[in-house]
Amino acid sequence: MVSILDDVSILDQIPLEDVRNFCFIAHVDHGKSSLASRVLELTGNLGRDAQQVAHGFTSADSANEDSTSDAESDTTQQANSNAAMDNKGKEKIEALDTLSVEQERGITVKATAASMLYRHPSAKGPSGCLLLNMVDTPGHADFGSEVSRSLANVDGAVLLFDAAQGVQAQTLSVHEKATSMGLNIIPALTKVDLPAARPVDIALVVSELFDYDPDTIMLSSARSRIGIADVMNAVCTQIPAPSAFADDDGTTLRAKVVDSWFENLRGVVCLVQVLSGEIKEGDRISVLDLEPEPGDTESEDRKPNPKYGKDTYSVQESGVVTPNRIRTGTLGRGQMGYVVAGLRDPRQAKSGSVLVRSSELPEVAEMDMPKASMLAATKSVLYASVHPMEAGGFDELASAVDRLALNDTGLEVQKTSGASNSDGGPFLGPGLRVGFQGLLHVEVFRQRLLDEFDLEAIVTPPKVPYTIRYLPSTKYKRPDDAPTEETIEDLNLWPPHGARFKIMEPVVKVQIIAPVDYAGNIMELIKRRRGKDLKTKTIDEATWLFSSNMPWAEVVTDFYDELKSTSAGFASFDTSDAEPSIQESNVCKVDIMLNSEIVEPMAFVCHKDSVQRAARIVCKKLQANLPRQQFVTVIQAKTEGKIVASERIKAYRKDVLTKGGKSVGGGDITRKKKVLEKQKKGKKRMQSSGRVQLSQEAFNAVISRS
Repeated sequence: MVSILDDVSILDQIPLEDVRNFCFIAHVDHGKSSLASRVLELTGNLGRDAQQVAHGFTSADSANEDSTSDAESDTTQQANSNAAMDNKGKEKIEALDTLSVEQERGITVKATAASMLYRHPSAKGPSGCLLLNMVDTPGHADFGSEVSRSLANVDGAVLLFDAAQGVQAQTLSVHEKATSMGLNIIPALTKVDLPAARPVDIALVVSELFDYDPDTIMLSSARSRIGIADVMNAVCTQIPAPSAFADDDGTTLRAKVVDSWFENLRGVVCLVQVLSGEIKEGDRISVLDLEPEPGDTESEDRKPNPKYGKDTYSVQESGVVTPNRIRTGTLGRGQMGYVVAGLRDPRQAKSGSVLVRSSELPEVAEMDMPKASMLAATKSVLYASVHPMEAGGFDELASAVDRLALNDTGLEVQKTSGASNSDGGPFLGPGLRVGFQGLLHVEVFRQRLLDEFDLEAIVTPPKVPYTIRYLPSTKYKRPDDAPTEETIEDLNLWPPHGARFKIMEPVVKVQIIAPVDYAGNIMELIKRRRGKDLKTKTIDEATWLFSSNMPWAEVVTDFYDELKSTSAGFASFDTSDAEPSIQESNVCKVDIMLNSEIVEPMAFVCHKDSVQRAARIVCKKLQANLPRQQFVTVIQAKTEGKIVASERIKAYRKDVLTKGGKSVGGGDITRKKKVLEKQKKGKKRMQSSGRVQLSQEAFNAVISRS
């Protein structure tokens, strides 16, 4: 048995032909991280003891079941005794999920990589081993940019299907991404050991939907260690080695940046893939930013346009990732590993840029470069304001968000200049404007703030960007140089009541996969959410695919929760770009007022046909979630100059008619009325000067309007 932990010197003997770059892709919770952990176990990256256990299971799988039942039972007991367990008594097999939010939620948020050595007959080098560079990707749609970035740096992918759930919505999405990049795709079923698994039925559905030979679809289970070696053999034989540059002279360094992140003690750590030459500690390097020529289409033969600055950096440390780091001092051609070079911001070495030696910069700029990434820059689809929970905590919050943004390229942070320019108003004070990739991204952001910085923050209801097209108006005249069309992300910029304008809202294509028994409920939900161009497709006799163009604002509120409710939890959905991407809509802005004072962060946009129903729901939920005060709290919803919903929260009231156990004024009613009138005036003064405390639960009430 060979292991990169003990045999790292073998890396120098592995030619480029013996390198395989691959990743796992699948719908969320279909076993990507678990299977990746079993692969690390089999290749010895988790230690010799774990590798021996894995090889014991591999031998048991290949031998006759009857003759090895006792041995397999002993191996299982040994594995269970040596494995780490979670609080439910199950073995922890997510070695690549290192963030606390990933471990708590059981999801992958950020793509991670690991290099392995694996002895295989297809190896051409003297060591007889292949170098496998594996990437574990997220499955949730909110982190699709991580998946796209991973696919851009591999030569093949293992597409996983849950043997119980079958094809899901994001399965179609990731398959389409991998196919569009021309990658070799290996299909495999996971969780075949579950009692509800239907491997034969699912394999037939997959073969019909994706045109695979059913006999080539592998069966695996990370929990029971079934089929791990089969997956490895398929990777070794079906995924090609990376191609060498035609002008590779064996010495010129070209290392592609796969990812970069910030660490407090070391600065920026770059995960790189060496395409030619080698990178050593002590080398002086520069960063080439590859951008396509203006006007180029996304074709195979387009040439990148390398750009570089005057800054140079010294390589302080380099080595391989297993996923723990092993310092080797050198990374050779075909290897994937980490480089620490004194950078201070991950944006200095973006994914797709190339590291070169500063001394070779003039020559290497004219040489072949990896194809410029066709991935568009990560663009936020939701915007929300983030405010500190405690007064005076803005500076600490701003510092924490800045540090978090260094490791989360999906965040788009826009600082405000202080309380006078924040959108929190008197209720929340100063805050930050942050762009997100989806609702789960918002939740993960709040969780990471709490876990990594011990900060509780209030995140206002996310808003989608709207395009405003202004029409000629005699009442509200705009400056001559003002644009006739603009996109707003902040509802503070919504045109005033009485102005003439049209609203264009973003639209996405929604794909839903669900059992046919819930078809009626799902089609009704799509109609209620203003979906258009509804189409259905049969996946198998029990499952349908629904596709429709739907306003993005309808999707990001509580569509997911309502979809799960109407389908008893069986439905899954995914979103993609629609054509056209925006459409004219009859929507309006609804302001929420507390004691006649507008709370801007609680404003939302709603279709005019359902504005009264939505406003009543929000007011009712705020009534239930806002704390009771010493004064009456009046909650109102206002749109286009009219109050469309109103609720009241009664004030705490002291019994002023009883003092010292005795009734005030005896039987004199005028005395009692005087005391009550005095109390009433005091409550009125408090209502005009008091402030209602807002909590995260109050803002969540605005998100869910069903």
